[in-house]
Amino acid sequence: MLFASQVLAQSVPVPQTMIPAPPQLAATSWILMDADSGRVLAEHDADERLPPASLTKLMTAYLVERELDRGNIQPDDTVPVSEQAWRTGGSKMFIEVDTLVSVADLLKGIIVVSGNDASVAVAEYLAGGERPFADMMNQHASRLGMHNTNFVNATGLPDENHYSSARDLALLSEHIINDYPAHYATYAQKEFTYADITQPNRNRLLWRDPSVDGLKTGWTEEAGYCLVASAERDEMRLISVVMGTSSEEARAQETQKLLSYGFRYYETLRLYDQGAVLTSPRVWGGEKNELRVGVDEDVHMTVPRSRNEELGARLDIRADLTAPVAAGEEVGTLQVMLGEEVVGEQPLVALESIAEGGLFKRLFDQVQRFFSNLYDEWFG
Repeated sequence: MLFASQVLAQSVPVPQTMIPAPPQLAATSWILMDADSGRVLAEHDADERLPPASLTKLMTAYLVERELDRGNIQPDDTVPVSEQAWRTGGSKMFIEVDTLVSVADLLKGIIVVSGNDASVAVAEYLAGGERPFADMMNQHASRLGMHNTNFVNATGLPDENHYSSARDLALLSEHIINDYPAHYATYAQKEFTYADITQPNRNRLLWRDPSVDGLKTGWTEEAGYCLVASAERDEMRLISVVMGTSSEEARAQETQKLLSYGFRYYETLRLYDQGAVLTSPRVWGGEKNELRVGVDEDVHMTVPRSRNEELGARLDIRADLTAPVAAGEEVGTLQVMLGEEVVGEQPLVALESIAEGGLFKRLFDQVQRFFSNLYDEWFG
């Protein structure tokens, strides 16, 4: 744990690390974001609604992973291949009509070789058709806060009403990485063989940069060449989205520029662990006098390199906490400071339940609180 429960004051000003402007890319839109803190390190037109091409399949794969994680389907479940799925144009896994294919193989076909046929097959399996599956996709996009996204199919094949943005795709990628980590290794798979046909992953950075382990490429004439990538170095994971470049090589090179910038000039620190006790304020009228308060998820912060000594924390606890208090109840706010700037906020929650005390305890606390408040008014 890096901080005490009070603000960490700096008695001597610390010189700030010089951070150059982010690189300008030969692309329509882009964003660079830390996967743990969510901080955006660079962006350009990141909310512009653009055709996402096969980046769409990130949501298709996410919904398959969600169903697997919830136990609604199993990896070895077999999916019938319809003529509709078999006839879908564009990139293919090469599944055959009227055959049965496992969910595990279809998921690899979607992620590794960008199979449109595999995407339609799982859409039909999970929702009964591609149109109702697109409705599911949009519901989850809304749940995840993807405000500039609308899906009409599971593949990314062109449609004027099918669009997303660099920011939304980065947010989706963050959830893929953090919500279902057991499935994430598939995004680093360099090739996939099905029916004696071996196809490579089109993400060239998987071969060039050992820190890159995902996520998805996309291309149509309308979208240009697109790439969502993620890389991890020294326990820092970045997500980059580059949309609308001119070639496969360009999308790899422009993505590499973003990742190099982020890793060179920033670092991500783990400040608090989930469940860490940050303070124990007084509780009135309860079976116990003190309440353990902390955070209900890990807290990370991304800062310019060499400025971690300027980090501090401020706890703002709700005044006059009174029992009963339920575990998980929000009782205040944690503010993370970089110098004088607030760079992050996180709810503070009760880490335990405290029941209401007996009648005598409540009366005694009322008297004690009265004199405590009176003292604060006179001498506070």
